[in-house]
Amino acid sequence: MVKTEARFILLEEQRGVLLRWVRAKKSPQRLVMRARIVLSAGSGKSLGEIQREVGVSRPTVTLWKGRFQAGGPDALLKDAKGRGRKPSIPDAKVAQILKATVETEPEAATHWSTRTMAKAQGVGRSTIQRIWSGHGLQPHRTDTFKMSTDPLFVEKMSDVVGLYLDPPDKALVLCIDEKSQIQALDRTQPSLPMKRGRCQTMTHDYKRHGTTTLFAALSLLDGSIIGNCYPRHRHGEFIKFLRVVDRDTPRELDLHVILDNYGTHKHPKVKEWLAAHPRFHLHFTPTSCSWMNLIERWFGHLTEKRIRRGTFHNLPHLIWAIHEFIELTNNDPKQFVWTASTKKILDKLERCKAI
Repeated sequence: MVKTEARFILLEEQRGVLLRWVRAKKSPQRLVMRARIVLSAGSGKSLGEIQREVGVSRPTVTLWKGRFQAGGPDALLKDAKGRGRKPSIPDAKVAQILKATVETEPEAATHWSTRTMAKAQGVGRSTIQRIWSGHGLQPHRTDTFKMSTDPLFVEKMSDVVGLYLDPPDKALVLCIDEKSQIQALDRTQPSLPMKRGRCQTMTHDYKRHGTTTLFAALSLLDGSIIGNCYPRHRHGEFIKFLRVVDRDTPRELDLHVILDNYGTHKHPKVKEWLAAHPRFHLHFTPTSCSWMNLIERWFGHLTEKRIRRGTFHNLPHLIWAIHEFIELTNNDPKQFVWTASTKKILDKLERCKAI
């Protein structure tokens, strides 16, 4: 009696998974080989045909066909126990290196490098690099944070986020802040232009020609900017700017203004002016939460695109450049859209506190 081979079954859903593995550029070659064996078997090809097409031995074809029939696509992801290269660094040593990385500091230094850790642990630099990479450790990097200690954090945050996500009818929401101490810096020598193989260069030193303060208001409606430069950063200049905002916005609309807790914004004379202009409604962000004011995003664009690499021969030149950038912004304004809900922010805050 001739023994017949059991029929190989490959479902369409499984075929789709295997095809994605084969076509993906980052799939490991061993996984691609196994998927090709199964796909060929699923199309009804014989052992010999699969062997020649994939370029493997008959036992390999038989092995992965059997593994697939027993466990499906997931079985192709796993190697048999005991196979592969044995680790040269014991698990205990790896744990010791990880503990030293996160719990200790080298002598007369703030953080470990691959060289100092390798010397301290008696292993090679590449070993330390592999262990750190495998566990997501980067001792050379730091990040910054600041948690708000405002006792009214939830109330203020809910108020500001509510304006962003559900602005009131017949009203305009404005994000107002000041960018102070903008320096008019002039390089001591002419910059060299960018060319192939070399970026633009400029001297590291500079001449100072004074500073200015930009008062700006961002419209939540369309992203347009109202801005003006003043020599000082006091309540008097703030009132002057509020007059500009009052003049340049539709008179029939209430103005809901989002701003920070700087003392200038709460000066008695400012409060007196606001009492005489009841269409202004101030909404303060929590302390240490400048990221809640969308005007900060536009200030970032101004700094990156016009100020940081700019060369200004005098203070009027700087002020002209700022007003030119405002004009170009208003010619084609881009709306800034807030998406984070109050719950999302509070959930993230709780996760940060739990770390």
